[in-house]
Amino acid sequence: MASPTHPTHPNAKTVPVARLGIDFDVLADDTIIGPSIERGSWEDHETELFLAHLRPGDRVLDLGANVGWFAVQAILAGAEVHAFEPVPFIADLAERNMRRAEAKGPGRGHLHRVAASHAPGRAEIVLAPKNHGDNRVLDAGAPPPKDLGQAQRIPIELARVDDLVKGPVRVMKIDTQGSEWLALQGAKALLAASPEVAMLLEFWPYALRGAKPEQLLDFLVGEGFTVGKATAAPYPMEPARLLRQALARDPVKGGLDLWATRKLPFHVHGPKGRLRAMWRSLRED
Repeated sequence: MASPTHPTHPNAKTVPVARLGIDFDVLADDTIIGPSIERGSWEDHETELFLAHLRPGDRVLDLGANVGWFAVQAILAGAEVHAFEPVPFIADLAERNMRRAEAKGPGRGHLHRVAASHAPGRAEIVLAPKNHGDNRVLDAGAPPPKDLGQAQRIPIELARVDDLVKGPVRVMKIDTQGSEWLALQGAKALLAASPEVAMLLEFWPYALRGAKPEQLLDFLVGEGFTVGKATAAPYPMEPARLLRQALARDPVKGGLDLWATRKLPFHVHGPKGRLRAMWRSLRED
């Protein structure tokens, strides 16, 4: 394994993250995740929700780990993390960041260098040239997404979560740029073994593979989840309302990050946060 203080990828660099108390490897030419982490944080609302129900000793699933921001948070909080990242040079950075977190915190991490899907196999992934968090798995024989044009494609391995990780888990994060439905179909046994679970999930109708957007929302509700948007003041939302808001956004620029809980409190920001959530629920479409 490469030294954690010397990134080996030509576009990698190490930056200090004071709030975590560790250095962090990012991609220097990234336009979104790397610069944000270099400024000290990434997806603050989602990170706060991700940690809200996490206790030392819990198990965490991170699908689409990228450079490991969420996996590192969970390790530092004392959890056992199973992170999935199929792009080799990004997985290298996630590995080093997770090892740094293990050296500082009480948790531990396992990195699976595959993409979570409904069945094992091989596929291609399109590498976004600027936003290195927007790499997308292709269906067999499918052309790349129009917005990625002539972007580079590389082969990757696919695996079912259920073949690699056994439940229960306490927290799941699924941000796979359109492969969320397929990832969930390969994690049904783990879901069944996790009665009390919180989930962060990207809902992006434009890129979703394997199902219609409403099927994904109906699946979550059918599994007993209370679902809303992952914001500073989330509130429970019906699938039709979530779908309407997601479709009203620019389709190519992305959808919504969802917050979902099953047999765990949905509201985690205290009385003031709950009041703010109620106000937002009345104000928004």
